[in-house]
Amino acid sequence: MSKILVTGGAGFIGSTLVDQLVSLGHEVVVIDDLSSGKKAYLNPAAKFYRVSISSSKIAKIFRREKFSVVYHLAAQMEVARSMIDPLFDNDINVRGGFNILDNCHKFGVQKIIFASTGGAIYGDAEKIPTPETYPAYPVSFYGIHKLTFEKYLNCYYQIYGLDYIILRFANVYGPRQFKGGEAGVVSIFIDNAVSGAVSVQYGDGRQTRDFVYVDDVVRALVRAQEVNYHGEVNIASGRETSVLETRKYIEEALGSPLKIREEAGRPGEQRRSCLAIGRAKEILDWEPQVDFAAGIKKTITWSQTKK
Repeated sequence: MSKILVTGGAGFIGSTLVDQLVSLGHEVVVIDDLSSGKKAYLNPAAKFYRVSISSSKIAKIFRREKFSVVYHLAAQMEVARSMIDPLFDNDINVRGGFNILDNCHKFGVQKIIFASTGGAIYGDAEKIPTPETYPAYPVSFYGIHKLTFEKYLNCYYQIYGLDYIILRFANVYGPRQFKGGEAGVVSIFIDNAVSGAVSVQYGDGRQTRDFVYVDDVVRALVRAQEVNYHGEVNIASGRETSVLETRKYIEEALGSPLKIREEAGRPGEQRRSCLAIGRAKEILDWEPQVDFAAGIKKTITWSQTKK
């Protein structure tokens, strides 16, 4: 078993990953500043440091803990916020990430696994589903900064031999997702529907996304630790779903219509997004197991019972 660091381990995906790593018998440490993560999501078996990934204290933690594997999930996760404050997004997603990466090198980490974005990194791709070989031209600062950190990872591998793999997530959804992030439409619509509030639909609703359930994503993250591959792997459903279709899935699961207010589309958002998953099948022996309708029902059940 390994000693593993999960940055962002109190977040939606991170905490779900930590639970799985703990159940597999690993010794897990979490770094999270709780700016978006939730203390209630922390696994009690994991050691917790409340600190920003940009902090100088990170080096002391690496020196003390001697990690063998690092999962880097901590991020500024909102595309819309990156368009309003790109320097803040850069501070977290590039400079903060670099702080983690450089300490991985300095303190002998064997492998770093990075949670990147497929939903934002390819921009408005002409090829759908979009493979990893497609040129990456993001249309948001969030996508640009995720791509920048990917290049740092490859550079450290080329220069220092630091083992890495990049998982480019589509729009992840499921229990523990709080309002915001790339797949925010699912969590926002469901949370508002359960509480009887109105949701905002930006644009005409025909824009598409590729939704993948959080448990499927965690399986891919765990598998990524075991494979010898340096590069990018899309983690997605491989299926386009429009916002209007998403509304129908939720309404059918709830048995009642959503309360919707329509507003203009937002800068930095793509019109279509859907990722090819052939490389995930080949490299990770992975493909999604939870279809969208089942995932929506699981998410609604969690939203109805959460405190």
